[in-house]
Amino acid sequence: MNTSNQDRRVQFVLDAFDTLFNRRDYAAAERLWSPRYIQHSAHIAPGRDGLFDLVKGLPATLRYENHVGAARGDFVILHGRFSGHGLPAAWVVADIVRMEGDVLAEHWDVIQDEATREQSRSGLPMFGDRFPG
Repeated sequence: MNTSNQDRRVQFVLDAFDTLFNRRDYAAAERLWSPRYIQHSAHIAPGRDGLFDLVKGLPATLRYENHVGAARGDFVILHGRFSGHGLPAAWVVADIVRMEGDVLAEHWDVIQDEATREQSRSGLPMFGDRFPG
């Protein structure tokens, strides 16, 4: 896969995440997630409905920000932050998505509470170049 195809895949997944998590446009999101969507996350009920129902149950303050993304073949990995979900710490997440044509078909994630400056043994932030405010 050439770089421009990889970049397009990353941008497609970023746009899909923005559509669902930030804009909460469920009608548009249905066109971006496969009806046969496979969910591997231990935190989300099965299928596209499980994901959409989770988002619908979260506060309107939920936001997704991306730091980096990469693609290889049908797979896209995003390193991002979910904040405003009602818990004390934002989540820093590695999301891995398998694409099938022009829809998100399968998902895995690794989720970690974001560390403050005081909690960071490395002295470096987990997301971007700043610690959470």
